[in-house]
Amino acid sequence: MKELKDMTLAVCDIAKRAGSFIKNERLHFQQASVERKHAHDYVSYVDKQSEQLIVDALRQLLPEAGFITEEGTATHGSEQYCWVVDPLDGTTNFLHRHPPYAVSIGLLRGDDILLGVVYEICADECFYAWQGGGAYLNGEPIHVGHSKIEDALLCFQLPYNAEAYKPVVQRLIARFYGYAASVRMLGSAAIALCYVAAGRLDGYCEKYIGQWDYMAGAVIVSEAGGTLSTYQGDKKFVGGNNIVATNGLIHEHIVAELKALDND
Repeated sequence: MKELKDMTLAVCDIAKRAGSFIKNERLHFQQASVERKHAHDYVSYVDKQSEQLIVDALRQLLPEAGFITEEGTATHGSEQYCWVVDPLDGTTNFLHRHPPYAVSIGLLRGDDILLGVVYEICADECFYAWQGGGAYLNGEPIHVGHSKIEDALLCFQLPYNAEAYKPVVQRLIARFYGYAASVRMLGSAAIALCYVAAGRLDGYCEKYIGQWDYMAGAVIVSEAGGTLSTYQGDKKFVGGNNIVATNGLIHEHIVAELKALDND
């Protein structure tokens, strides 16, 4: 396999090409092209064609790898390596011309995340990291912030599984709104993770999401010095449907509230 740094930079180019396609399609996109996958969960030809573009390019880059993709363009069998692809993270934002939205590509070997690339299309920001190599934004190193909980900017996302998640987000907002510095919602898991890595956010959590939503962003947070876990504080989050990412200083504050939900 190619050196991880070279591989990561090649993936950055692929993500940017997909991002350019998405940006151009947004100029003349018609709402009639939208399909509903589930309640409040949408897809269009833009997601599907972006995914095909990415998969074709990644197959040339690493032919021996399988795939986990949001739109099911390619599959993973017994391959040692596996690409995890979200061709358009933040589709609802995209449909409403509301940033951010992004291309997200990660590479797994077993449960090991080898590299991650997230390209935020509207701001032309490419976040990337490879295992042991640090985290970067457009070529410059990035690091998590140092805010304690009372000064922290937090992101509590709103997944599509609204009824199941309402008690969780209501508790989080009740606990931290007015206690931390403030609370935001972005509409893109991949970008929320990258913002934690870059110190723009201090903490983020979300449940009922796919591996394609968080895989690339997770290694970027890790290489930027952040802390990651499941809602129950387990460091083995790969393969699950929930994730907590923080600057490390506030991690237990958020996990404690999430654990308490199971004890009420």
